[in-house]
Amino acid sequence: MNLRDRVAREAAFLLYRGVVEEYKQAKEMAAKGLGAKFLPSNLEVAVALDEIAEELEGEGRRRRLLEMRRTALELMEHLSDLHPRLIGSVWRGTIHRGSDIDIVVYAQDREEVAERLRGMGLQVQREESRTVVKTGVPTTSHHLYLQTPSGFEVEVVVRPPWEEGEVELCEIYGDLKVGLTLPQLRRILREDPLRRFVPLKRR
Repeated sequence: MNLRDRVAREAAFLLYRGVVEEYKQAKEMAAKGLGAKFLPSNLEVAVALDEIAEELEGEGRRRRLLEMRRTALELMEHLSDLHPRLIGSVWRGTIHRGSDIDIVVYAQDREEVAERLRGMGLQVQREESRTVVKTGVPTTSHHLYLQTPSGFEVEVVVRPPWEEGEVELCEIYGDLKVGLTLPQLRRILREDPLRRFVPLKRR
């Protein structure tokens, strides 16, 4: 294994073990620890992370992916009028033991979303707001963090209704983060429940 691959794998291990949460920090720590003067790409680290998860988790990983997608479906059905979309590693099919379920919804009022989740018997454990500038205009999203009775961590991102249909470029895989709508997730679970959504040339 060359030095670049070693740095990518070490960064992936840092992410896998939960030592850090951000790719940039993981790459910098790995490069410093191995005496490298370069950083691997996010894609290289993501591929290494996927390989590590498969090596260490095997068949249990696939069972958990199926359970997480079914849980996401249940949540999205309760939020169907808010046009939910499944994103993140549960959409991609690249989960590992520290992965959560990421769902985006579109609503004016984050408290309405939180109330709907409480109506499902779920307790919002914490909230945070993030503001970014898009095309010169600041926009704020609200992030609700909760845990399901089965123990899965969930992040529900509440974005303003006018952002529905906007698709961002993935900083890791370089493709569009289209995710899965509710009808699409239903179909995947019926026809190919373990399908991966990773660009072909990057699998």
